[in-house]
Amino acid sequence: MIVPVQKDDELLLDIGAADARDGHVRLWWLGQSGFLVQFDGAHLLLDPYLSDALTAKYANTDKPHVRMTERLIDPARLDFIDIVTSSHNHTDHLDAETLGPLRHANPGLAIVVAEPNRGLVASRLQIDPQVLVGLAIGQHVDVGPFRIEAVPAAHEALDPQYVGYVVRCGAWTLYHSGDTVRFEGMADALRPHAVDVALLPINGRAPERRVAGNLDAGEAAALAHDIGARVAIPCHYEMFAFNTADPATFVEACRAAGQRAVVLHCGEQWSSSAI
Repeated sequence: MIVPVQKDDELLLDIGAADARDGHVRLWWLGQSGFLVQFDGAHLLLDPYLSDALTAKYANTDKPHVRMTERLIDPARLDFIDIVTSSHNHTDHLDAETLGPLRHANPGLAIVVAEPNRGLVASRLQIDPQVLVGLAIGQHVDVGPFRIEAVPAAHEALDPQYVGYVVRCGAWTLYHSGDTVRFEGMADALRPHAVDVALLPINGRAPERRVAGNLDAGEAAALAHDIGARVAIPCHYEMFAFNTADPATFVEACRAAGQRAVVLHCGEQWSSSAI
């Protein structure tokens, strides 16, 4: 079992100590596609999965979800979150056992979802659909210092229920792709956003795993390069044994493409001051 480099009290102390409000954005990889983003005293969670819901759901089936990395924190302890996203309805991106405790700990929490998913999300979380912030592709919402815009994703095909998010905060722009493969015109559509940090899956697609596809390491490196991202950070690996990838392959592909890459360990902090 992989142990996060920071978890529980140590993670919370690091988040608190990092809040310098100095114009830089900071983020922590939470595992799978989950990231915590901090800017100007505000906090955004991107697609967090902080439970064992899938391991329990698929226990004693022919598709076990065996955890590779320990959960780094109980979501109920994250009582300072302003906004959380779900890019689509798969449980590792929309987890009631994560979002329920987060809502309880953060009564004013804004939950951003793809507009076509509003009803399903409300049903899964057992809340009023009007509580949710639904974004159609091209729409945005402002919460504190964060502007979040929904952009297309293809998991495997383009469909408005799958989105990525472009996040602007101060001088910085982050792109969280959600689960996606590359589609025609994708790089051209993203390039005008002037992405500083691209957060991209690298687990690829393999029919024998019976999971919907994502970028593989080489495709993620090429996409980051083609959109002009200043740095690329991989995700969607080292959570489940049946569906992972080696980040070293991503680093090598980025090196070959002339793309800067940073690989985070679960629980590790990264700051834009490093650019």
